[in-house]
Amino acid sequence: MSRRLVSSLARLALIGLVAVGVSGCIGEDLRHGYQIDQAALATIKPGMSPEQVLQILGSPSTVSTVGNKSWYYITQNTRRTVLFLGESVEDQKVTAVYFTPAFKVERVALYGLQDGRVFDFIERTTPTSGADRAFLSQLFRGLTRYEPFGSGRSNVPGASRGM
Repeated sequence: MSRRLVSSLARLALIGLVAVGVSGCIGEDLRHGYQIDQAALATIKPGMSPEQVLQILGSPSTVSTVGNKSWYYITQNTRRTVLFLGESVEDQKVTAVYFTPAFKVERVALYGLQDGRVFDFIERTTPTSGADRAFLSQLFRGLTRYEPFGSGRSNVPGASRGM
């Protein structure tokens, strides 16, 4: 083989390898939460008991915090354009089943992305004190206020030396 042909084949193989590697980073569509079955949803009628709703739709994603009078089934479709980067919400649907005070189905409502705002159901951070300052600033702040034998001042109001 000629040197030119080997060089061309090596370049082609390298381009193919890079193309295969980059194709693994192409985005994906993700579905989160309860996937609504329209046929099952159509069978939910006013006057049904919660047990019947559980048999048809299954456990809700969340329930109302006061009185357990509303059940919510949440679906969220997101798109990630590049793998390992953040997701953007494309569609979000909330199916709400409202109950009467006697725990019978009152009505079923469907809410979409246009009916509300997008929010994070599970926030992955817990706020803690001191998180607003950097580690080094906290370290140096502690070093500059170090008093090995105390300041001699009392923190109790009205207390002074000699009393």
